[in-house]
Amino acid sequence: MASAPTPKYNSHSLENESIKRTPRDGINRELSEAVPRLPGETRITDKEVIYICPFNGPIKGRVYITNYRLYLRSLETVCKHCRGSEESRCVLCGSGDSALILDVPLGVISRIEKMGGATSRGENSYGLDITCKDMRNLRFALKQEGHSRRDMFEILTRYAFPLAHSLPLFAFLNEEKFNVDGWTVYNPVEEYRRQGLPNHDWRVTFINKCYELCDTYPALLVVPYRASDDDLRRVATFRSRNRIPVLSWIHPENKTVIVRCSQPLVGMSGKRNKDDEKYLDVIRETNRQISKLTIYDARPNVNAVANKATGGGYESDDAYHNAELFFLDIHNIHVMRESLKKVKDIVYPNVEESHWLSSLESTHWLEHIKLVLTGAIQVADKVSSGKSSVLVHCSDGWDRTAQLTSLAMLMLDSFYRSIEGFEILVQKEWISFGHKFASRIGHGDKNHADADRSPIFLQFIDCVWQMSKQFPTAFEFNEQFLITILDHLYSCRFGTFLYNCESARERQKVTERTVSLWSLINSNKEKFKNPFYTKEINRVLYPVASMRHLELWVNYYIRWNPRIKQQQPNPVEQRYMELLALRDEYIKRLEELQINNSAKISDPPTSPASPSQMMPHVQTHF
Repeated sequence: MASAPTPKYNSHSLENESIKRTPRDGINRELSEAVPRLPGETRITDKEVIYICPFNGPIKGRVYITNYRLYLRSLETVCKHCRGSEESRCVLCGSGDSALILDVPLGVISRIEKMGGATSRGENSYGLDITCKDMRNLRFALKQEGHSRRDMFEILTRYAFPLAHSLPLFAFLNEEKFNVDGWTVYNPVEEYRRQGLPNHDWRVTFINKCYELCDTYPALLVVPYRASDDDLRRVATFRSRNRIPVLSWIHPENKTVIVRCSQPLVGMSGKRNKDDEKYLDVIRETNRQISKLTIYDARPNVNAVANKATGGGYESDDAYHNAELFFLDIHNIHVMRESLKKVKDIVYPNVEESHWLSSLESTHWLEHIKLVLTGAIQVADKVSSGKSSVLVHCSDGWDRTAQLTSLAMLMLDSFYRSIEGFEILVQKEWISFGHKFASRIGHGDKNHADADRSPIFLQFIDCVWQMSKQFPTAFEFNEQFLITILDHLYSCRFGTFLYNCESARERQKVTERTVSLWSLINSNKEKFKNPFYTKEINRVLYPVASMRHLELWVNYYIRWNPRIKQQQPNPVEQRYMELLALRDEYIKRLEELQINNSAKISDPPTSPASPSQMMPHVQTHF
């Protein structure tokens, strides 16, 4: 079947589209042609269903399943009151002319369950329950005859969880073309050069070019100049997963650094490693103005002590004389997973107004956000003040460590607050340094109860959003930029977040076989720009990490509830963008007038000059 023209993709499911009133026998063909499809996306099947909408009850529609998405379009129209659109005529109240649209990438699906049995007699009690990773659930009722539920269940399971069926993720089938190659955004050599590296204290090493030193680290590392590659190999034996301390960021003026790694393998017996102790001293001595190295262990103290039982631990005062150790009390992946589940319980499908504040407090989600931000502020302040270089680790150095280093760098370095800079920050601190995206998100994996699942990256993006609320002019990107990143964290449309580490992506040739998310974003940057952005090169941001200043990100967590949905776009932002467009138009007209005026003056006059020709050029500054 030939593909329909590919319409512009919208990461939001609830779109306003109208459906012509046509005879019933023509509706299916019309709807089929209206289903958006990407290059490489193929239609698998379609079925008539009843969507059990949590906001306005059963709605008859047709579901189309492709190898990328589940797309439902209602056969009935639903008004703005019932679906949050701007248009009206509804089967329930008679207003509007707008179909309900659900556009769900299959990668977003976490679990598919059958509801009801052969003996079910209740209305709409037989069908499928679908749990999603993006804070919503879907329920479809199907006819009991004709194996319609079985067929839909098997097809959805096959394409939502392709790894369990020896199928490729959609990212490897996606044939989209963009005018910008997002894979070229991050070049580690160029990024370290931007930071002024290498220098006489720090060197670039390719000891890990074949991922033999550490299979979860990138090929290129920056280490102290005085540390040989043999030193690095000895240190690796004493750090969890061989994740040795390496440089993430250097202050351009005071030369203090942020270094990241994993926990030392101290164990119950309190083992020591002279090479590791000496190596941390060498890191401290790269800045001759400081007397101590500050170590931030992201874990609660009790957890760090407990890790000794499994061979891990932390740096003791006895072994590391020139270091100060602080615990940041950020909880582990399991606590964060349960906290987000509680958030989902209170925001979907309904928000209970009468107990909202106590319900939100019971999730502890904002408390966790506060602790992550507080830790990052401590790291940033220590480095910005020049008081000390900082080493950050948690257990393995790929979850809480990435949160802390990237947020601290965002506070310290205004480059990372640009669109391109933020993409580089994510590529560097999260993707190249081995945050386990595949394990934490479960791309294409049917094991929804996997204990490795956790919203660590979502938590980071939430922290960035909190900062953008407190500093509305400091970030080049807008809220839609952050939401788009999160949508495609799950979608499997792009290769950006696939696999757990750089070595796995190299083996799978991800940059050759898939499209980068940054290609989509950088091909349409205007959509993701903050109109209030003011570039300030040396400004350090210190957000207020107080519960009084933190808030739930409604436009992300509660966006599926049409009755809570905020105005889109923001009217103030919209008006500001209109004024900027007017300014640009006036500047363009003025430049054209000046060019025309210059041309007239440069021509030999054939008659006495008119007063307008004698006027000087006008320059207007906006």
